[in-house]
Order: sequence, then C-alpha cells, then structure tokens
Amino acid sequence: VMKVDVLVAEIGSTTTVVNAFHGLDGGRPVYLGQGQAPTSVLDGDVRIGLQSAVSDLCGKRGTESLEYREMLATSSAAGGLKMTVHGLVYDMTDKAAREAALGAGGILHYVSSAASDVYKRQEMIRSMNLKIPVVYAGNVENQEEMRLIFPEEEGEQLYIVENVYPKIDALNVEPCRKVIQDAFEQNITHAPGMEHVREMVTGPIIPTPGAVMECTKLLYEYLGDLIVLDVGGATTDLHSVTVE
Repeated sequence: VMKVDVLVAEIGSTTTVVNAFHGLDGGRPVYLGQGQAPTSVLDGDVRIGLQSAVSDLCGKRGTESLEYREMLATSSAAGGLKMTVHGLVYDMTDKAAREAALGAGGILHYVSSAASDVYKRQEMIRSMNLKIPVVYAGNVENQEEMRLIFPEEEGEQLYIVENVYPKIDALNVEPCRKVIQDAFEQNITHAPGMEHVREMVTGPIIPTPGAVMECTKLLYEYLGDLIVLDVGGATTDLHSVTVE
C-alpha cells in the first residue's frame, strides 16, 4: 500500500488526472507521481474515471493500492463554470464583473451592456426559470429589488455581494470571485457522481481555471510578474498576475 499525504484530483472535461504528494509537513516534500484516465461523465459517474486514474498511478508506482490523508479536487466536468455577465457600461461595470467571473474560473458565454434596459434584462432572466445561481454585485440600493425579482421562497438562487465597481477606476472583484466559487461548489453535483466526490475531499471543489489562478498567485510570490498558460482538453486558459 502506498501512503500519501495529499492526493489532488483534477476532474476535467475530457481527462481525470491525480497527483500524489508526501512529506508536506516537513522540509522535504516529495512528488510521488501522476495517474490519468478518461473522465467518465458519459458512464454516469465521474468516480469511475477517478478510480481509473488512481489505478493508473498505482500501476506506475508498482503498488496494489493507495491510501491518502487528504484529497483535494478541482473540476471542469459537465461544462465547468459556464457564466454570462450583464452590466451597465462595457468598459466599466461589465469589465469589473467580467474580471471577477474569469478570476473565479468562469467560462464566459455572453457579455451584455445596456444602461437603460437593466431591469428588463433581470426580469427576462427571471422569466426563463432556469433555477441556476444569480450573483448580484452592483449598487447596494438595488439589492431589495433583486430579492423581489429572484425570490428565495420560489427556489431562486440569488447571491448578493459587494459592488464590483464601487467608484470610478476602482475594482472590488475579490468578494464576488469568492461567492462565484461558492455557488459553483453548491451546484457542481450536476456532473454525475460528483456529489460523492465532494464527500471524499478535504475542503471545496473549485473550478479548474480558478485553481490554476490560485497557483499563479503563489508562483508570483517567488517569480514576480508572470503569465501562466493552461492548455486543457477543451479550453486553453491564460492567467496573469502583476502588481498594479
């Protein structure tokens, strides 16, 4: 039996990858290896691909089984974190909301701007009855209006967070980014079997691009300004960290 401190699973849109680490509590951490297998969404349970990836790792290490103290996971299975962004002015509020969504690991499918039509768009989103998370990160004066448009008692998932663009040339994306990832964590069970993976992991399951962004921030502390490219099976993401 191979014993590891931490097993990190990345359940991607096409491939599931596991990486094993040991000795993280000491001064000489050891990377033990990687296993991978096709992601098994079509098989009805992502755990099938996860177990196959673990078996692949065990085969490479010449061991029958693996025991881990902690398991961490990221995911872009079942389409990942698909989002649309709607604001008042593209170069201002839309840009701020877009940065928050991308920083959280979102895959943006649509961005719209219409200062005179904002409530009409909100009512239109409400009338679609999608039962998906809605994050409001705008003017505090409109929060009660949002609660009326997306009532909790009707099953609407409304998250209200600090304004992403509180004043001219001031971005406040971090609170919104965190709420987006929390919403993703609550809704990730849409990938079959993912709810069981959530029971296995220590901490949240976060979108894969969000995890890469967190790694980029850590690398910045040692390397300074940098750009990281993540070439995935379905999407290629670019992350950058620099001082303002």
